[in-house]
Amino acid sequence: MEFIRAVIEEEGAEVVGYHRMKCNLGESSVGERNLRDIGLVIDDMEFPYYQDHYGMVELRQKIAQISGPDTTYEQIMITDGATMALFMTSMILANKGDHVVIQHPNYSVNHMTPVAMGCNVDYLSSQFEDGFKFDLDLLEQKVTPETKFVSISFPINPSGTMITEAELKRVIEICEKNDCYLISDETYREMAHDKALPVAATLSKKAISMGSLSKAYGFPGIRVGWLHTQDADVMFKLLCIKEQINVHGSILNEVVALKVLEKRDEWLKFVMPKIIRRKEIVKKWIKSQEYVTWNEPQGGCTCFVKVDESLGINFDTFYEYLLEKYGAYPGAGNWFEFPRNYMRIGFVWPRSDEELINGLESITKAINDLRKK
Repeated sequence: MEFIRAVIEEEGAEVVGYHRMKCNLGESSVGERNLRDIGLVIDDMEFPYYQDHYGMVELRQKIAQISGPDTTYEQIMITDGATMALFMTSMILANKGDHVVIQHPNYSVNHMTPVAMGCNVDYLSSQFEDGFKFDLDLLEQKVTPETKFVSISFPINPSGTMITEAELKRVIEICEKNDCYLISDETYREMAHDKALPVAATLSKKAISMGSLSKAYGFPGIRVGWLHTQDADVMFKLLCIKEQINVHGSILNEVVALKVLEKRDEWLKFVMPKIIRRKEIVKKWIKSQEYVTWNEPQGGCTCFVKVDESLGINFDTFYEYLLEKYGAYPGAGNWFEFPRNYMRIGFVWPRSDEELINGLESITKAINDLRKK
């Protein structure tokens, strides 16, 4: 296998340099929090020699409680972020040459790992122009008894598009009918702007769900995620690969994760109104723009916008100019295999409403500065 580096990693804010930014619009999280927010003081914590290889039992119990009434902690495994969970699941479900169906656009790992494995990757693509509509009829045509897994992510990164619970259940029915697995990346699930989808793994033994503290909870730095499956055989195979990566995760990180989830309800009651308020700021900006369009997100903390390509802007120049002149930095469209006149805007990460407004106005100014009159 040959792994390549994703563009989103090569051009991420931490690589470009946070110190260069007055407004970081490139992040897909609600912002960073500190340990004081969760009432954790690290002083005389005990660190046993090794811990449960599946992850801290108390943390898994908490995730099971959040996931649904029939979920047990034995169905949960803790991973170093959802990225590790996605990587491991692809590795144990498919081999070189196997057919897999991947939703697109999507987070890079969801398709880059199967590509590196040499899988026969079949993309279920959706388009900006039709609101990134998820085509269930086309999915049904693509999935066959030879398909090893289908990979989806809702709300979609980068556009925030959702499907309904009925549509999710149809996806699961298609997978069950063809005896293939569903990989459901649910990193943004709890940031649905209306009703959150159920955890897919609670609906079927053929569904495997992933979650994380990086996006909705504002703790990307501790690298804690999880996967959820009712299939004991799949869980054992995942344990085998996890033990060859890191045996078990950081005890310190998992203690922090437990504290975060113990305050989950309090946090979501605070952050969800903020997400909606910030989306309205972007919506107002979009309405004022002559050359920028979007599909209003239904979930998550990002949106995907398009700048009119007929303006004649060199978008390689645009992003560097926007950063150097105005200190604003959105995510370029090529992070998601789109042209660079598209961009992802993370509208919750900025530290204040004013900072977000300034960042959006900076995009307008850069467009007007660089477009051919």
